[in-house]
Amino acid sequence: MHPSSPPLPRAATTLRSMGLHAAYGSNVDPARMADRAPHSPLFDSGWMQGWRLTFGGEGLSFDGALVTVAEDPGSEVFVTLYEINAADERGLDEWEGLGIGLYRKVKVRVATLEGERVAWAYVLDDYEGGLPSPAYLETLAAAAEAGGAPSDYAAALRSRPHNGSVAD
Repeated sequence: MHPSSPPLPRAATTLRSMGLHAAYGSNVDPARMADRAPHSPLFDSGWMQGWRLTFGGEGLSFDGALVTVAEDPGSEVFVTLYEINAADERGLDEWEGLGIGLYRKVKVRVATLEGERVAWAYVLDDYEGGLPSPAYLETLAAAAEAGGAPSDYAAALRSRPHNGSVAD
């Protein structure tokens, strides 16, 4: 900082962009992300190439496995990119259970129409395996549609195997 420059107000430093977040799963839905990260605008959408959408941690949820991504050279996952500020990042970290070890952050490359972007994404810190509930798959498919994913991507989510669980 230049010696003659006044310090930035605390709010300005808190809301400064911290980087790009690659959202997948239910967070692809811009309305959901507006609730979870209200000061972090939608930046773009694209594909995490070399990753696949999968499920894991079946024993960690009351009605089935949780969505995650796993490296897989021949696959890709549709994502929406958000310019996340520090305050929203802390809120997302809490929501995703980063502090309790449920998810962890990894850096990923995302292919967009404007070129490749580096972002961070949450990855489940548990075993891969287990089946999600039908309601969870429907939530993921609806989020993909709301986020602008191709219709065949949402259809593939709806057609995935599930555990048949119906929440009360």
